[in-house]
Amino acid sequence: MTAGAIRTVAIDGPAGAGKSTLARALAERLGLERLDTGAMYRSVAWAALERGIDPADTAAVVGLARGLAIEVGERVTVDGHDATAGIRSAAVDTAVSAVAANAEVRREMVGRQRAWVEARGGGVVEGRDIGTVVLPGADLKIYLTARPDERARRRAAERGGRRALAEVAADLDRRDTLDSTRAASPLPGITDVADDAVVVDSTGKQLEDVLQEVLTCL
Repeated sequence: MTAGAIRTVAIDGPAGAGKSTLARALAERLGLERLDTGAMYRSVAWAALERGIDPADTAAVVGLARGLAIEVGERVTVDGHDATAGIRSAAVDTAVSAVAANAEVRREMVGRQRAWVEARGGGVVEGRDIGTVVLPGADLKIYLTARPDERARRRAAERGGRRALAEVAADLDRRDTLDSTRAASPLPGITDVADDAVVVDSTGKQLEDVLQEVLTCL
């Protein structure tokens, strides 16, 4: 399949693997729009915390999620409020797994994600269950991974060094465990990713190297 024939790309993988960086570069190269689905779940978690709702309160969070206006792009807005920085806070890092494990929230977000792709005729969509649940018919599926220590280092750098590396590593380990064992759309392990996904290990690689490796799959 040629690059021009690619309309939908699914990029999955754990936090800190480099999904957003790759998705941005690949979308630009293919002339497609990009959707960060993780930012959608983070937006719900941020809104719950802002309203004093316990992220583990299943019914309350579902009701909240269904009524939220979420716009995800270079900036993220929630009900018209700029939440771009807020959704990357330590508090949201802690809360988002409970929100993402909520089956009804996932159903709501998956519906929105599919509608986003349909409205645009495709796109580069990144997350944790895109190739297996959201877009199982995607033209290209990538499962991006990296060693845990490198993922923690990258995530700490993304947070501007505001949190200790050991703390970030512990949070990532907790998030991986929760996401891989949740009942609703668990994050695939490296041995059970989508059968037609290309597994790419970004450990020690520059963005251009990873991008070229992905482009060879077109």
